[in-house]
Amino acid sequence: MKIVFAGTPEFAAIAMRAIDAAGHEIVLALTQPDRRAGRGMQFQSSPVKLFAQKKNIPILQPETLRLSHANMQKQSAARDAFQTLSHINFDAMVVVAYGLILPQEILDIASAQGRYGCFNIHASLLPRWRGAAPIQRSIESGDELTGISIMQMDAGLDTGDIVLTKRLAISAQETTTTLHDRLAQLGAQAMIEVLNDIDQGQSLTKIAQSSEGVSYAEKILKSEAEIDWHLSATQIDRRIRAFNPFPGANSALNGEQLKFWNSSLPTKSFNVTSKAPGEIVGAHEGSIYVQCGEGVIEILEMQKAGGKRLPATQCISFANSEYQKLQFLKQNDQQGGVNV
Repeated sequence: MKIVFAGTPEFAAIAMRAIDAAGHEIVLALTQPDRRAGRGMQFQSSPVKLFAQKKNIPILQPETLRLSHANMQKQSAARDAFQTLSHINFDAMVVVAYGLILPQEILDIASAQGRYGCFNIHASLLPRWRGAAPIQRSIESGDELTGISIMQMDAGLDTGDIVLTKRLAISAQETTTTLHDRLAQLGAQAMIEVLNDIDQGQSLTKIAQSSEGVSYAEKILKSEAEIDWHLSATQIDRRIRAFNPFPGANSALNGEQLKFWNSSLPTKSFNVTSKAPGEIVGAHEGSIYVQCGEGVIEILEMQKAGGKRLPATQCISFANSEYQKLQFLKQNDQQGGVNV
C-alpha cells in the first residue's frame, strides 16, 4: 500500500520504520518543524524526519494545517500541504503523535473514493485517556491495564471508530519511559496488522466508541512536577514514575533542587508518628525513605542539577545518624520560612 505518514517523536518513528519494513511504501511524511533543543539550543529534526531523509521520502513541515490561519505565511504552508495531499497518489494515511490537528479538509482527502481514510495509533484503550498524555496519565492514575487503539480518525479529539485494540498490563514499577517503549512496539505491530488486512482485501470491523468511561489525558505541565509531600506515598510514587522522563518530579533539599527518577512503595514499616511530610526517615542500600502525608515512599534514583542519575543516597551527603535532620520542601514552603 501507498501510505502518507504524519508523526513527530520516536513513538511515531518506530511505527514508521515498521510500516516501511513490512513492505508498504511511504510516499510522503508530514512532521512538525525543526525545534531548538539541547544545551546548545540548536535546531534538531524530528525522528520521523530523520528516517524520511534516510529513505528519501518527501517531507512536509507546516506549522499548521488550518487553511484559514490568520498568519499568512503559516496559511501558505498549510495550502501547499493541502495541494500536495490532493495530488499525490496514496491509499491511506497513518497519524501517530503528530502534534498538529488534522482539519476536516485533510480527512476528506484521505477518505476520497478509492482510499481507506486516516488511521491513528493511540496509546490507550479508548475512550479512556483521549488526548495528549495517555501514557503518563494512566500511570499517574494507577491503572493496571492500558493498550493500543487503532482508530479511524474523525474531526473530534480521539473520538473515531476503533478498528483494533491491543491490551497491555502496567506493572507496579512502570515508568513512562518503559511503558512508552512497550506501547510503541505494540502500536507498530497493530498498525501493520490493520494495513496488511486492508492490503489483502479484508474488510475492517469498525466499532463506535462507548459514551461511558470517557476520560481526558491533559498535557503534562512542568508546574505539575514539584512534589507535594502532603499527598499519600501511593500518589507521589505514581507521579514520580509517570513524570519520568518528562518533566521529571522534583523537590528541594537545603535549597538545592533535585530530580526524582524512580521510586517504590517499601515493604518495611517505619516508626514515623512524629515525622512531617518530606522528612527523610531512613536510608538503606542506595535508597532513602521519605515520610508522606500518608505512608512512606522509597526513593530509588535521583539527580542533581547538571549531574548524573544516581542511587538516591549518592545524591545526598549525610552520615547514617544525620538523615533524620533533613526534610524535602516545596519552594513555597521554603519561602514561607519552614525550618529544617
